[in-house]
Amino acid sequence: HASFCNLKPITVNCRIALEVEAEMTRRFRFAAPVIAALVALSMVAVVSANGAGGVTGPAFYVDGVQYRTVDTPTDFSNTGAPIHSYDVIYDLGGHQLNVAEAAPGDRDYNGGRWLVHGVSFNSSYEATLAAHDMDGDGVLSSAEEVESALADAGASGATDLGVVASFECPVIKMPRGRR
Repeated sequence: HASFCNLKPITVNCRIALEVEAEMTRRFRFAAPVIAALVALSMVAVVSANGAGGVTGPAFYVDGVQYRTVDTPTDFSNTGAPIHSYDVIYDLGGHQLNVAEAAPGDRDYNGGRWLVHGVSFNSSYEATLAAHDMDGDGVLSSAEEVESALADAGASGATDLGVVASFECPVIKMPRGRR
C-alpha cells in the first residue's frame, strides 16, 4: 500500500488509490490461476510441436506392415553404444514411408534403438521401385527389398549414405482401420 500513498496526511487521492489497489488485487487473485493454466497449456503445445511426445501417424514399414511411433527427443550420437545394440531404419528421402529391419516380436529386435541410414537412388526412386518391389505392393516395404536395391550397383539400384541419425523410439503397429 505504501507504493500508492507516500503523502501525509492521507488525502482523498490516497483513499482512491487504496481502493484501486484493492480491486486490482482481487482481480489478480482471480486471474492468476487462469493465466497459470494458459501458460501450462501453451508449454504443452510447444513441446508437442517440437516433436517431444505424441503418437505419430504411419512412420515406417517392417516386413510389409505399417508401424507408427511416439516422437522422442533422444539422440544417441557419439554415445559409444555397440552397433549390434541398434536396428536399422532406411530413410528413403521422403519418397515413401521409411523401412525398418525389425519390430517387437522379432527375435533380433533391439527395443526401439535405431541407426538411421540415408538412402539415395542410383537413377530414380521409380526405377529402383520397379526393380526391387518384390511383393508388388507399390512401395519398398521390407528390409529385404531395400537391401536388394542396395546390392544393385546398376541404374535401378540404391546407395547407402551411411548413418544419419541414432535415437530411441517405440514401435507401435498401426490399427487395422488406419493403414
